[in-house]
Amino acid sequence: MNNQRIAEIFNEIADMLELSKDSNIFEIRAYKKAALTIESLSEDVSEIIEKDGIEGLTELNGIGKALAEKINEFIKTGKIKKYEELKKIYPIDFKNLTRIQGLGPKRAYSLYKNLNVSNIEDLKKVLSEKKIQTLPGFGKKSEEELENGIKLLESSKGRILLGKALPEAELIIKKLKSSGFVEKVVLAGSTRRMKETVGDLDILVISITPEKVMDFITKLPEVEKTIAKGITKTTVWLKIGISCDIRVVPKESFGAAQQYFIGSKDHNVKVRQIAVKKGYKLNEYGLYDLKGKIIANEDESNIYEKLGMQYPEPEMRENRGEIELAKENKLPKLIRIDDILGDLHIHSKYSDGLNTIEEMAIAAASLGRSYIGMTDHSKSEYVANGMDEKRVLRYFDEIDKINEKLKNKIKILKSAETDILKDGSLDFSDKVLEKMDYVLASIHTNLNMNRQDMTKRILTAINSYKINIIAHPTARLINQRQPIEFDLDKVFQAAKDNNVVLEINSYPERLDLNDENILRAKEFNLLFSINTDSHRTSNLELLRYGIGMAKRGWLIKKDVINTLPYENLIKLFKK
Repeated sequence: MNNQRIAEIFNEIADMLELSKDSNIFEIRAYKKAALTIESLSEDVSEIIEKDGIEGLTELNGIGKALAEKINEFIKTGKIKKYEELKKIYPIDFKNLTRIQGLGPKRAYSLYKNLNVSNIEDLKKVLSEKKIQTLPGFGKKSEEELENGIKLLESSKGRILLGKALPEAELIIKKLKSSGFVEKVVLAGSTRRMKETVGDLDILVISITPEKVMDFITKLPEVEKTIAKGITKTTVWLKIGISCDIRVVPKESFGAAQQYFIGSKDHNVKVRQIAVKKGYKLNEYGLYDLKGKIIANEDESNIYEKLGMQYPEPEMRENRGEIELAKENKLPKLIRIDDILGDLHIHSKYSDGLNTIEEMAIAAASLGRSYIGMTDHSKSEYVANGMDEKRVLRYFDEIDKINEKLKNKIKILKSAETDILKDGSLDFSDKVLEKMDYVLASIHTNLNMNRQDMTKRILTAINSYKINIIAHPTARLINQRQPIEFDLDKVFQAAKDNNVVLEINSYPERLDLNDENILRAKEFNLLFSINTDSHRTSNLELLRYGIGMAKRGWLIKKDVINTLPYENLIKLFKK
C-alpha cells in the first residue's frame, strides 16, 4: 500500500511543480519517473529500506538520493514535507480532477483560482451554474467536455482495469494451489475472457475440504473484508477495490461450471437454446438428456462437442458470431503469445523510459523476442522529453552500436514514436524519417478536434506514404479519456490502400485498438502489430493483454506483422 500512495504523491508533486513560474522540467520528469518505478515494484519500499537502507532505494531506476530520502520520510512519518507545503499553495484534488478528460493540472488550477474549484463536487456545481464557459481558455465546448468526462469517470466506478484484476486473480489462484486444500482451481468470468475492465473476480475450485478453502481465502492479506461465507460459495472484498467469488464445485460438474461461469450471458443463453433444440438441458452442473441422465459434465470441451459445436476459446464467448462458426466447425485458430517474435513500440531513457536501449533489448531477448523496435518520442512531446532531430540521429547511432554488440542475441530496429501534428504532417523531416527502419506515428495533442477535422488529419498522415504503423489509433485511456472522434471506415480504408498497419497497444490503460474496432478493421483485411508501448523492462510482459484483445478480435497469426521473422518484416516495411 505504501508504494501506491507514494506514487500518487509524487505524481501530484509533479503536477503542482508544473504550475510554478520557476518550474523545472527535469524535476517534474524526475518525480513522474520515480512514481512509475515505485508503482511497478513487486515489494513494498518499506521492505527495501528495512533490508538495504535508503541506499537500497537509490539502486532503483530513477530514484536518486533526494527522492529516496522523501520515500524514507513517508515511511517514518506518513507524510512528505514538500508535498504538504505544496498542498497549502495548491489545495486541489489533482488526483481525481486530472482523471477527467480535458482537465490537466494547469486548467484545474485555473478553475481553482477563478471559481474556487478544488474537487469534483465543486466542479459539478460550477458546471450546473454554467460558470466555466465565461472563463478565458474554456468556453461552452469545454463545459460539455468536462461534463462528459465526469460521466465517464463515474460510469467506470466499480470496474477496474484488466491489468490490475488479472495479476490479483493469478496471485490468489497461486496461493490456493499451494494451500494443499484444492485439487484444481481455474479463473472464470470476464477476467478469463480478457475484457478490458472487470467488475469482479470468479474463481472455481475442486476440493474435498471446502471449509478449509473458505477459511483460507478469507484470511488472505489481499482481502479487506468478508461479504458472505458458505461451504460452496464465499464472497470477499479485495483491497484492490472489487469483490471475488470463490465457488467450490463438485468434481463431476467442473466442466459444466466452467462453461457456465466463463461465457458471457448472451453466449450462454444461446448455447442453452441449442441444448434445448437437441433435447438436452444444460446448466452449471452438467448437460442432461430428457430423462435426467448426464451426457457431459467434467470436461468443458465435451459439452460443446455433444452439442455439435467446435470448442470456442474463452475470449470469443460474447455471442458475436462465434456460436454459428462453432456449429460449422469454422472457428479460427486464434493468435498465441508464442507467435509473437518482436515488439515494435518501446521507449528508453532517450525520452520518458526508465531503462537504456541496451537494457530493454536484453530484457526482450530474455523473453524470447528476436527483435524489437525502439520508438522514443518526437520533439512535440516535450513533457515526455521528446527528441529533436539532432538527438534522434545520436539515438540511431547508439542503436547501431548496440546492434553490433548484441547481434547474436537480438536485432534492434530504428524508429521513433512520431507525432501526427494538427495538420496531419509528421514531427520529423523526411531526411530523418528515411533513416528509420519503419515509421510509427501517433496522436498525442489536440485530441478534442471535431470528427471531420480529425478524420482529415489522420488521412493526411496516412496518404503521405511516410508511415508504416499507427500507434494506439484512437488515443483513448480506459476510464479516463474518451477515444478521439474520426470516421473509422474512411481511416481503415485509407490504411488498407496505403499498406499502413494498425497497432494493438498492450498497455492496460490503452488496449487500443479494442476488440470491437479490431473486428471492424479485420473486415478491411488490415494488418496489425501487437506492441507493449514499454517504458521499462517490466512492461515487456504486458504483451499478454494485447494478445487477449487480439483474441477477442478473432485475429490469427497471419493478421499480425510481428509474428514474421526479422528478414520478412524488413521486406514488408520496404514494400
